[in-house]
Amino acid sequence: MMRVAVRLTAMASLMTLALGAQAASVVVPAGTGVYNGLIFVGSGTLTFSADLTSALDVGKVSVSPFGAAVGNILKDSDGLYSQVSVSAPLTSLTIDTSTNQVLGAATTGGATQVAPVLKSVSSGGSLTVTDLNVDLANKRVYATLIGGNGVGTLTNFYLWDIGSVTGSTAISGPGTFSTTLSGLSITTSGFNKFSQSLGLLSLGKAALSGVTDFGTITSVIGTPPVIPEPNTYALMGLGLAGVAAATRRRAARAN
Repeated sequence: MMRVAVRLTAMASLMTLALGAQAASVVVPAGTGVYNGLIFVGSGTLTFSADLTSALDVGKVSVSPFGAAVGNILKDSDGLYSQVSVSAPLTSLTIDTSTNQVLGAATTGGATQVAPVLKSVSSGGSLTVTDLNVDLANKRVYATLIGGNGVGTLTNFYLWDIGSVTGSTAISGPGTFSTTLSGLSITTSGFNKFSQSLGLLSLGKAALSGVTDFGTITSVIGTPPVIPEPNTYALMGLGLAGVAAATRRRAARAN
């Protein structure tokens, strides 16, 4: 019985430690939240791969920024995409409080794709991918999808798997740090929602299925100085007034 009790106690301790490890994280709102005396501002930039832009060219799909995102969308003299990227402002970071590792990041805004009716390629449709939520711990990207052809709005949708993560993933102090997520591969359900939203037909689906790398996400995050709140200024003022009064009293006694 004693051995059983010891084992149960050990298991309970391990479970407590595991739950504690899972709970040791905090979500810090960008621009307003403070973590270890730091606030965070920044953006995430989604850059489409050459394979993806080629697939868009096949379907004559137009791309435009959505919401708070800013687009950098270029075409060559033949009207084919030479670059497609959208940058969206950071809304929050999820940080492991025991290691200062960034576990996740969220942005607001994205890109809208519109497919025209094109024989054997598309029956027409649209898809907006916005509000990315990156899960670095599990190397996944979630997003809000707003799709045509009956898809509707899907929030926190598991869209891409991340092939590799390079750059800074820990908060080491003030400064600017950058992280790049490469090799974005679409999930099966993501492929299906893309196809349905854009109304892809045989040639359109074939072009999309040939895209093994959807691109990269690069985040650049900075830590500007924290501005004290008005209450802090008031306390500082009271403190300085107290010091001044004490100095005057000492001077009066000396005289």
